[in-house]
Amino acid sequence: MTWIDIPANAAFGPETLPLGVFRTGDEEPRVGAAIGDQVIDLAPVASAQMLDGAQVFTQPTLNAFLAQGRPAWHATREWLLDLVRNENNRDAVEPHLIPRSQVTMLLPFEVADYVDFYASEHHASNVGRLFRPDAEPLLPNWKHLPVGYHGRAGTVIVSGTDIVRPSGQRKAPADDNPAYGPSQRLDIEVELGYVVGKPSQLGSRVGVEDFRYHVYGVVLLNDWSARDIQAWEYVPLGPFLGKSFATSISPWVVPLEALESAEVALHEQKPPVLPYLASDRLTNLDITFEVYWNGELVSSPPYREMYWSAAQMLAHLSVNGASVRTGDLYASGTVSGADKNQRGSFLELSWGGREPVTVKGEDRTFLQDGDEVTITATATASDGTQIPLGAVTGRILPAV
Repeated sequence: MTWIDIPANAAFGPETLPLGVFRTGDEEPRVGAAIGDQVIDLAPVASAQMLDGAQVFTQPTLNAFLAQGRPAWHATREWLLDLVRNENNRDAVEPHLIPRSQVTMLLPFEVADYVDFYASEHHASNVGRLFRPDAEPLLPNWKHLPVGYHGRAGTVIVSGTDIVRPSGQRKAPADDNPAYGPSQRLDIEVELGYVVGKPSQLGSRVGVEDFRYHVYGVVLLNDWSARDIQAWEYVPLGPFLGKSFATSISPWVVPLEALESAEVALHEQKPPVLPYLASDRLTNLDITFEVYWNGELVSSPPYREMYWSAAQMLAHLSVNGASVRTGDLYASGTVSGADKNQRGSFLELSWGGREPVTVKGEDRTFLQDGDEVTITATATASDGTQIPLGAVTGRILPAV
């Protein structure tokens, strides 16, 4: 319940209260919380109420807030819940409610490092069948560790930023030599991104039980992928220029605390994982994504079927002593389900371009200039309540 008027089908209800960074006109960027179709400008509210650490809401990124750690995150969430639930706070908050249509959303945090995983068995199996039709779909290591690669933090961009079609080397199987030019097989990847707040020390390891101590929340993520560039370059060292040109994230970071009611048990992992990845308390999130290609719904990938949990991903990326830092972003990898309409990339949806998808009456395989892709997601609580997680959008511009 809240005293704030929330329209039907609003992006965020009074229990979610995600944080982001916005600006109005020429004013300095600052931190806000989303509710309904409005943004609470937190800096003046926190200052007027003499909230401890109020200065973090005046910053142009969430990093100062993220660095405070779990006790501060929880205290801030309790404060926000009281602001929107308690009628006595109306006079303090109402003057600082801004319609979301009047703000410009910015990248919510400065990305320190970016790691992308490959945690969906359905996706990994589909890709294996596409590229290794005469071999086992999964490589021998896949069920023993969360496979991942280190991405490029500097090209993580906020939703709404246009995507310039990347150029690079391409070589089709029938070609004798590679050629240079714009990607002809430009794709998306539906993913969930995890935002690290509390850092760890170099040489230490983050255990699976310490996940909530380090990770504040989640964003929706689209890992744009140039499949033709990727296919030529990825052997033997993996993704590089086919992935590094752009990764879009939603502008609002949804706290893990807002998603506790959507947690489900992780599916059984066979064979049993090594001890540093094992716990009897591993969970997943019951989240359903929706992929809109030029406004048409083409896929609904389910996150609850992911093979590897977020806690295992974090434990694995640090098991060698690599530190995590405030602002680190790590992503789940493409989210795909068992059914065709649950595939989280156009590579899978069109089965390598051999089975076109109908979009607005046209047969389509990969992205054309002018296409726009919007990914939304909703978590489902144990009581059936729907928790919207926002959207991430990007439009394709011609190569330069």
